[in-house]
Amino acid sequence: MKLYNTLTKKKEEFKPLEEGKVRMYVCGPTVYNYIHIGNARPMIMFDTVRRYFEYKGYQVNYVSNFTDVDDKIIKKAVEEGVPTTEITKRYIDAVKEDMKNLNVKPATTHPLATQEIDGMIEMIQTLIEKGHAYEKNGTVYFRTRSFDGYGKLSKKNIDDLEAGARIAVSEEKEDPMDFVLWKPKKEGEPYWESPWSEGRPGWHIECSVMSKKYLGDQIDIHAGGEDLIFPHHENEIAQSEAANGKGFAKYWLHNGFLNIDNKKMSKSLGNFFTVREVGAEYPYEVLRFFMLNVHYRSPINFSRELMESAKNALERIKNAVSNLAFLLENAPERALTAEETEFYKTILEKKEKFEAAMDDDFNTADAVAAIFEMVKAANTSLTADSSKQVIADTKNWIVTLSNVLGVDVDTKEELLDNDIEKLIQDRQDARKNRDFKKADEIRDLLLEKGIILEDTREGVKWKRA
Repeated sequence: MKLYNTLTKKKEEFKPLEEGKVRMYVCGPTVYNYIHIGNARPMIMFDTVRRYFEYKGYQVNYVSNFTDVDDKIIKKAVEEGVPTTEITKRYIDAVKEDMKNLNVKPATTHPLATQEIDGMIEMIQTLIEKGHAYEKNGTVYFRTRSFDGYGKLSKKNIDDLEAGARIAVSEEKEDPMDFVLWKPKKEGEPYWESPWSEGRPGWHIECSVMSKKYLGDQIDIHAGGEDLIFPHHENEIAQSEAANGKGFAKYWLHNGFLNIDNKKMSKSLGNFFTVREVGAEYPYEVLRFFMLNVHYRSPINFSRELMESAKNALERIKNAVSNLAFLLENAPERALTAEETEFYKTILEKKEKFEAAMDDDFNTADAVAAIFEMVKAANTSLTADSSKQVIADTKNWIVTLSNVLGVDVDTKEELLDNDIEKLIQDRQDARKNRDFKKADEIRDLLLEKGIILEDTREGVKWKRA
């Protein structure tokens, strides 16, 4: 498996720090509003990366934070006249709901910045003791020139950066490129006690601390949008490596920007869409599928025409799976013919093509193309006379590979409550008549449809799985 590493600007063979395990950190959102579709791209993409690692048999420790203390959050709280905690809870709940709708799996850990302040103070103290940070009037700055590797991720030269920087007369930095680790509170802001002032951490330090706590000093993969390369991820490297005395992340993955109708998404241009706004017009799964049709490092253009195309394409896969399920009901159980054996080889070739695409820097666009080739082969070659084994296995591979991409194509018709009640009564009647075979068949049918039965003294209770 090869990954394009932003740090080295080339594809590299993936070799985890610990065999069979992946330690992965993905920068999460600042929770002051509903997430927009640009926020959704890294969530979807790196969830897919995680799913593929798990498909390959890796144990993945996946950490993604919520930034719940920030100027934008404070501003929103002041505007609404409520505590910042009310704002952050509201939008963390909203993000989790959007993630669920997009079929993004919950992270192994979703740490909150405000719950990790002690760790941040500890790391800042370590940086001061090692000469990498200094305090001025309650503010603590990172001494950027003390870290020799600064700029290695973004490939920016610190002297060039300094030439373009300016220091305000009142600013106390030793160097224009030094950045804030801790800042004193302003009137009405939330704050925490520290050795330097009542205040709060800078943005960059939180990810360094949370990554260290939940994944260790060194991690396999750090990921996020390409807008985070500089200064956020550059500063994370400087802090983490200066404090811990060892390399931080082996591989850095960054997804490309999202444009709307070939223009940068912007509220001022009126082309700014939240995930919920798009979800009101299209099924969430279509948004996910749309995102996966472009390689994650390439810019992606969002438009209604492209969403319609993604919707229709996803429907073709679902229809193929539905047709295979129909054929499976009465398919003959027999040995494979010579033609079916050859067809089997074709399906396995498509599976290998899917895996080769994903092994090549998670090329989801080519992986989707491999699924469509499998669908086309099934539509043209399998009939009601095909063997049950070849139909079942073909359906299973289409569903399995789609699931690796986080797309559920095995749509089962949902039973209505009245239908469920009728089937439960039929089962009760069968049991009274001692027709236990029929009763078991009905129970199995309901279970297949996601309905769980519970026999109690008060009668049969049921719930959806």
